[in-house]
Amino acid sequence: MRDKYKYIGPVYDFLSNLYSGKNIHRCKTAMLDVETVKAGDRILFAGVGHGRDAIRAAELGADVTVVDLSETMLRKFAEAQQKEAPHLTIRRIHSDIMKVHEFEQYDMVVANFFLNVFDEDMMVRVLEHLIRLGKADASVVVGDFCYPTGNIFSRMFKKLYWYMAVFIFWLFANNAFHKIYNYPEHMQRLGLQVTEKKHFKLLNMNCYWSILGRKQA
Repeated sequence: MRDKYKYIGPVYDFLSNLYSGKNIHRCKTAMLDVETVKAGDRILFAGVGHGRDAIRAAELGADVTVVDLSETMLRKFAEAQQKEAPHLTIRRIHSDIMKVHEFEQYDMVVANFFLNVFDEDMMVRVLEHLIRLGKADASVVVGDFCYPTGNIFSRMFKKLYWYMAVFIFWLFANNAFHKIYNYPEHMQRLGLQVTEKKHFKLLNMNCYWSILGRKQA
């Protein structure tokens, strides 16, 4: 399997903090607290990256599985876990998420800054697959760049901000080059009930959001 993140993976955390002022990290962990994560919950993280959100879930007592196609990103995750939480046991799967067929096995499925690597048709297919991995009443969390709203200057800034980021990952990781997705609309269209949204600001504008959806029992 070709590792698209071989070159950009080692600096992924640095780039995300530089670009967002640590708002990406805050966005990734926004829906992981004692209200949403219970001890023993099975949680899957798709496209884990450096995975501090997965470590946070494990610290709350969850049974965590992380999946990533990039060997580089899984290695960086293992290094982060060894440094920050070596006592935790977190299951790692080196695979394409579409080849993970553990349907209806998870209490929560998390896709933080993962769905944006795909073009829109494939993104919808992946999101639908992630939903199938959740149990009947599972939570599905999507964290990503916020869909542009506000006045014309705010919308223009958010689009420019997004396209600068997507260009870098298109150039160095061959990710899809596309518009910002309106994730709540897609989640609702696929049968999820969107129950909460949390926004994170840059220059006093909502640039990131974490969306919590609930699978219907």
